[in-house]
Amino acid sequence: MGKAVNLFNGKDLTGWKASGQNQWVVKDGILTSPKAGSNLITEQKYNDFKLHVEFRYPQGGNSGVYLRGRYEVQIEDSKQDAHPNSVLFGGVYGFLTANEMATLGPDVWQSYDITLVGRLVTVVANGKTIISNQEIPGITGGALDSNEAEPGPIYLQGDHMPIEYRKIVITQAK
Repeated sequence: MGKAVNLFNGKDLTGWKASGQNQWVVKDGILTSPKAGSNLITEQKYNDFKLHVEFRYPQGGNSGVYLRGRYEVQIEDSKQDAHPNSVLFGGVYGFLTANEMATLGPDVWQSYDITLVGRLVTVVANGKTIISNQEIPGITGGALDSNEAEPGPIYLQGDHMPIEYRKIVITQAK
């Protein structure tokens, strides 16, 4: 693996652009979308990588992290006793289901460590491996494009509800 790079500097939106009118703000080192609005997209594109992201959502929250701008890992206020589903917490939207509900619930900082190599993804939520080296069969809803063989950006879904991020680190494969 290459060197770990902070995609969010804790101060401003350097390295990111909004998909439309920007509602994202940085306050006290936290990247926040206070209301539904634009998605936030990295200016740089990535191929194979490991992504560490720390996030917090309110009750009823719904967002997601898009890998290469094409595959959404769901961030959603799912009940801890819910039966896992691809559209719930930790799922790859519409395709891959977490093997357990590893959510800590709303208003708590949580983390994903996501490794993407080709179309094979591993998702570790709050220290538990919930998807292990499974193939994503295609692009998920909301994808920026369908050019799966090409590098793409990381993007944070901002079009549903408020969401907060405090750490976003990518390590590219060599």
